[in-house]
Amino acid sequence: MFWKKAPRSDVAEQGAGATDLLIDVRQMSKIYNEGRENEVRALDNISLEVKWGEFLCILGQSGSGKSTLMNILGCLDIPTYGTYYLNGQAVSDMKPSVLSGIRNREIGFIFQGFNLIPALTALENVELPLIYRGMSREERRQLATDALISVGLEKRMDHRPGEMSGGQQQRVAIARAVAANPPIIMADEPTGNLDSASGLEIMRQLSTLNAQGTSIILITHDNHLAQMAKRIVTIQDGHIISDAPSKGGLDV
Repeated sequence: MFWKKAPRSDVAEQGAGATDLLIDVRQMSKIYNEGRENEVRALDNISLEVKWGEFLCILGQSGSGKSTLMNILGCLDIPTYGTYYLNGQAVSDMKPSVLSGIRNREIGFIFQGFNLIPALTALENVELPLIYRGMSREERRQLATDALISVGLEKRMDHRPGEMSGGQQQRVAIARAVAANPPIIMADEPTGNLDSASGLEIMRQLSTLNAQGTSIILITHDNHLAQMAKRIVTIQDGHIISDAPSKGGLDV
């Protein structure tokens, strides 16, 4: 692994470049069509620090730059200017193969649209990313089973997405994200397609993961949902306009 999920007291064991900061963004910009009439500054000279084990929410309306920021933090894109250090190492200096390995092994992604394969069962959907990691059938089956049990779907493992509610499908997506025990979970509008009760259950799942040591980065436009995180960074027009502890948080 590029690093291991561990308490901050163990960061010295995480390898060269390790730090107590999970994320260190310095004067970062993302510009599309730079220098042209239709130039768009999706992110404009922002800086951000995130420590290991945080439950951070990035809050912003559509077009604010929050999804662009998540894509960069999740190693799906790189900044135009500035630097992004992930666990003490500059992302812009990494080879594509290294970035791919980080996305596959160190970051679990949860999306609003679930992104499940309709023809596969819940168990097979959770197993799929583990196949790409070269795991044996026995190992990935056990990890997928344990992950589905952890989200309360032990009786739904053989059901396909179309046979489950939206909340159950999102729990399958969470199980898929956490099956390999990644140190970071990035959740992009994870409750956007759910009713309020199902959305609250998903947030409880994320809070439980955070209590167990997983770093959570939640992306949302919903101020009420944001209050369930522990820290809220608000972004508007590509700028961070506030960074403060939440007023609530969610007990688990």
